Amino acid sequence: MRTCGILFPVSSLPSGYGIGCFSREAYQFIDFLHDAGQGCWQILPLGPTGYGDSPYQPVSAFAGNPYFISPDVLVEEGFLLREECDGMSWGADPERVDYGALYEGRQNLLRLAFGRFPDRLKNDAALQAEWKSFCAKEQWWLEDYALYMTIKELSGGRAWSDWEAPLRLREAEALRRVREQESGKVQYYCFLQFMFSRQWNGLRAYAAEKQIRIIGDIPFYAAMDSADTWAHPEVFMMDEDRRPAAVAGCPPDAFSPTGQKWGNPVYDWKYLKKTGYDWWIRRMARSLELYDVLRIDHFHGFEQYYAIPAEDETAENGESRKGPGLDFFRELKRQLGDVPVIAEDLGTVTEENRKLLEETGFPGMKVLQYAFTSWDSIYLTHRHEKNYVVYTGTHDNTTALAWVEDLRDGERDYVRRYINSENTDYGRFVWDFIREAYRSTADLCIIPLQDYLVKGREARLNAPGTAEGNWQWRLRPGFLSDDLCRSIRGLSELYGRIPQEEADE
Repeated sequence: MRTCGILFPVSSLPSGYGIGCFSREAYQFIDFLHDAGQGCWQILPLGPTGYGDSPYQPVSAFAGNPYFISPDVLVEEGFLLREECDGMSWGADPERVDYGALYEGRQNLLRLAFGRFPDRLKNDAALQAEWKSFCAKEQWWLEDYALYMTIKELSGGRAWSDWEAPLRLREAEALRRVREQESGKVQYYCFLQFMFSRQWNGLRAYAAEKQIRIIGDIPFYAAMDSADTWAHPEVFMMDEDRRPAAVAGCPPDAFSPTGQKWGNPVYDWKYLKKTGYDWWIRRMARSLELYDVLRIDHFHGFEQYYAIPAEDETAENGESRKGPGLDFFRELKRQLGDVPVIAEDLGTVTEENRKLLEETGFPGMKVLQYAFTSWDSIYLTHRHEKNYVVYTGTHDNTTALAWVEDLRDGERDYVRRYINSENTDYGRFVWDFIREAYRSTADLCIIPLQDYLVKGREARLNAPGTAEGNWQWRLRPGFLSDDLCRSIRGLSELYGRIPQEEADE
């Protein structure tokens, strides 16, 4: 079934609190999607971010980001006072996330809300039942996450690999003391996940009412400093002292003579296979609780991954190793049934990668910004097939406007001729470029919101390989006009991408 959607991170939503969150603006965006004839909202990972603020390096593969908890909802529910929210500073620029200001202000507000939580539990039987149900259902990951965050706070934010040995090695007596002596802190981190879950579930239910499917994003690797590696070192290639034996990266190439060392610990796939891939299956099950469709980042890692000796400074001495391949996806289907997945299959494409994608039946990705490097590129729209997702660009690309501005004259002429665009105005050219994506035979078309708004490089979300300035762009309030909505809907109708339920009405 042909449909379309918009790529737009929750963090980029407008709000009065320094970052997008599950506030009325999120509900208004869902209304905008519905009215614009869209069927999907693709977001970035929702996990709690750590150093560097990347959603692809979350400190938990199971938890949600407390930054997305809406203070407005906490006010409505009596956990905060309006003046407490209004008294916080969230940064000077409404189009950029100030993570420093956010860290201080959000923590202060959320701790105020938590301070009122015990009394509310005593006097609200329904809330008490909901809280107990949540803690019981999510206990497998929630307790470890809350302990990890508590110890990290007590350790001044240090990575768990630098904690004292009894805590780093998870000695039972050391963990018992933390649970007893710091029970308030442990419960605080559980409270944050409870509030995240309540608010996200409400927003997702509203999206379902509007026939909008949420496409979530699952990072392939876990961050080294995460609750996952601390609580489940057996899942990763770790030595007896809980130090990684091998880390992820990519081999040397023309762009990087010494390769890239990412630092994420690689999985012990032999161990995981013996457990029926238990940790990964639990992760996928948790993701299905949050999203309607799962986009798996770095899908090629299931077929083959690059492992680098952890002590090496560069990636030159790494080696390619076989991943679990189809065996994992067979087990996934056996345990969870047919899981709706989009495979991020960009980068090096081998015959083995192509075979795995074909055997799973998952749709891969076609990115138009990559299409014009050669006359026979697999990303050119005349080479698309139905079981794919077409994008103008992803979160790792610059915007379509910045991309066309940076093209050489000959390249730009090639693109113009291919998409049949005679517009010399770059803004109109961007809309012709979007139209080319809609025209594709790919079943699903996803356009970053920045491209609809004809934003330039100031709206780029992430520039891979750079350490600063990423994940900060936000939408200024009032930019989603009725005219824009009608223009997007016009494309949806013209190219047969209106959601089927709406088309049948």
